[in-house]
Amino acid sequence: MEDRKKEGRYGRIYKQLSELVLKSNNTQARMATIIAVLHHKMDYFFWTGYYLIEDGEMTVNSYQGPVACQILEKNKGVCWAAFNRKETVVVEDVHAFPDHIACDARSNSEIVVPLKNKAGGIFGVLDIDSSEKAAFTEVDAHWLEKILELIWS
Repeated sequence: MEDRKKEGRYGRIYKQLSELVLKSNNTQARMATIIAVLHHKMDYFFWTGYYLIEDGEMTVNSYQGPVACQILEKNKGVCWAAFNRKETVVVEDVHAFPDHIACDARSNSEIVVPLKNKAGGIFGVLDIDSSEKAAFTEVDAHWLEKILELIWS
């Protein structure tokens, strides 16, 4: 999807989510709602979900799409890279990413956004895969970071 079209779609999704998340103060409900809306409104999203840090492990949480890896090997793959770097990571071709963790062979590109608590500490990541190569751009990064802020609004 071209960036101009993405901008418009993300703008509409952000408006919809801004209203939906206000219906509950429950963090998990807000997180699950964000995942469901993103997964069903962005047609190039193949897998959409969270991995949270629990007891030093990165464990799958709410998600939409095929069955996920339950626990990601420490310090390997795109999710750990984003968590350790404390920044969004966009990968055009996951097969070229060092130590990529292949939970599903149909995944070809990925974006991972650090998931921050109210104080700004990172407690997990939002992980989105696409079956298309080079599906994600800085437009996705910008909007997904902004959307995640709604968890605490």
